[in-house]
Amino acid sequence: MIVTKPDHQNGRRLSAVEQVVNALFHGLINNRFSPGQRLIESDLTAEFGVSRGTLRDAFRQLAADGLVELVPNRGAIVRRLSATDMTELFQIRTELEGLAARLAASRMHDPEIRRTFEAAIEPIWSDEPRLHITRYIDENTRFHEAILEASGNRHLAIVSRQFQLPVIMGQVGGLLTPDTIDNSISEHRALSEAIIAQDPEAAERIMKQHLARARDLTLTPTSTHTAI
Repeated sequence: MIVTKPDHQNGRRLSAVEQVVNALFHGLINNRFSPGQRLIESDLTAEFGVSRGTLRDAFRQLAADGLVELVPNRGAIVRRLSATDMTELFQIRTELEGLAARLAASRMHDPEIRRTFEAAIEPIWSDEPRLHITRYIDENTRFHEAILEASGNRHLAIVSRQFQLPVIMGQVGGLLTPDTIDNSISEHRALSEAIIAQDPEAAERIMKQHLARARDLTLTPTSTHTAI
């Protein structure tokens, strides 16, 4: 059953729709729901203890994020991403987030922007193990979100978010290992250092390299040395 709880990122209490969206998203990245699977309304309303209206609002949000498709007379179907889909999504995301990293680095001369960014990325400096995929995905999403916010370009942030979640969903499914997670965190640290050092060129280059390795991991599942 869904119980109202706070959003640990900003202290705001999540709505029932937001909590259902989070629960379904975690089900997607943990392979509880498979590509092409129909999400059964009666089962999920009973599980979450919410109305059909709340569940359908959550489905609409997931559809807007590119994670499910709403099919007439069938309902919500988990989206199936082809290799071509993933390649195209990565091409767009790499350019957008490379620009975001460059812009963020160029704004670190502002003490308030820098303090806000450093506070947002603080978890990446923790030595605490991150072996649980759900927690890692949450922290990874927050990290990239912090860079988009630091870029100062609201429209860039809005457009970039449209390409993040489908890519994340396409990357999971046994591809993440402790080694790939550790490598990803190391890359996040290097990227953060370039941004804080106000080095736009390095920040853009590291971000693009980071996402290129994520692309290779996603499209070549046998690889074990790349990171998301």
